[in-house]
Amino acid sequence: MLARLIDDRPDFDPRAWMALLPPMDLYGALLFQITGQQLSVPATRRTLARIEALFDGHLPTPAELLGVDPGKLREAGLSWRKVSTLRDLAERLTDGRLNPDVLNSLPDDELIAELTAIPGIGPWTVQGALIIALQREDVVLPGDLALRKAVQAAYQLDHLPTQQEVLAIAEKWRPYRSLATSYLFSAAFEPT
Repeated sequence: MLARLIDDRPDFDPRAWMALLPPMDLYGALLFQITGQQLSVPATRRTLARIEALFDGHLPTPAELLGVDPGKLREAGLSWRKVSTLRDLAERLTDGRLNPDVLNSLPDDELIAELTAIPGIGPWTVQGALIIALQREDVVLPGDLALRKAVQAAYQLDHLPTQQEVLAIAEKWRPYRSLATSYLFSAAFEPT
């Protein structure tokens, strides 16, 4: 099935969408993912632009985020819950409870476990950051509704697959589940 998707898209660059994003370290990618929770892509982009405007046109470092009035982040479009999550993450990164170098070197499952211990950060958030910031090759986002719809369409399922069904199907894509995901999104959401 994936071979057909790849053959149907000879000019498709599965990493091109990442070139549209600003350069991000792990914290920046988590900020991006947290901002985008439960939002459309256009709404996420607008909110990120307002956040960047608070910080002279760039995504803030953890220390910069902690230095701004939380109300300003709320005015930029973040919910109080997201502000709280981002501040908790920033505090852990600045006070040493979390070390970015250690986090970057952890296997995916350990990194997910470390970061999902923070209220407001779930697996989807970390999985997206693994792809964006760390360019991990074997990540799948089974909780992503768009991916579930893409799997349903590509595999011609008569139902929206559950997260467990997506994971079972994705086993065949190892060790390149990130790449397979990009092709599935392309097939579902972009004309050939």
